[in-house]
Amino acid sequence: MTRILLAATALLALTGPALAQQTTPPPNPCETESVYSDFDFWLGDWNVYATNGQLAGVNRITKTENGCLMRETWRSATGNTGFSMNFFDMGAQSWRQVWVSLGAQIDYTGGLDEAGAMRLEGQIHYPATGLSAPFRGSWTLQDNGEVIQAFDQHNTETGEWSVWFIGRYVPADTEPDNEAAAALWAAFD
Repeated sequence: MTRILLAATALLALTGPALAQQTTPPPNPCETESVYSDFDFWLGDWNVYATNGQLAGVNRITKTENGCLMRETWRSATGNTGFSMNFFDMGAQSWRQVWVSLGAQIDYTGGLDEAGAMRLEGQIHYPATGLSAPFRGSWTLQDNGEVIQAFDQHNTETGEWSVWFIGRYVPADTEPDNEAAAALWAAFD
């Protein structure tokens, strides 16, 4: 019996390091490959303004799943909410966003353009009516740290694109005295 125990101990001592090497996970590409950081300029807590200067809502963009997924959580000034998942789709080799809210669902793909703006194109679906249309969005980092988000919807009857929404994203921590935004953030958390 002692011989068996000694042999088992010796075998474990010899194979233990090899087993440890085999179970060490490979490096996480979401942390090591730069394409997974392409959309990082959108991370943070944002106060979002419409083109008329009115507060449209607040938006929190965070990373999760070991840096592989960006999660967007939106609350509008009227209390509507929405959620998106943003990730680099390895199979398609492009960025993808899937947005879900009561009013619309959007699924689109794309990537950075030559100027560094994130551009996505796909479809918007309106659950209440069953209608769908081609849709595109862009996110452009400004020199002052703000982000301009622009959405356009295609009219299949006229063949033209029209503005769906343009938002100016201002870092929430730069507006500590914004009472309207503070009220939305209080309801948000």
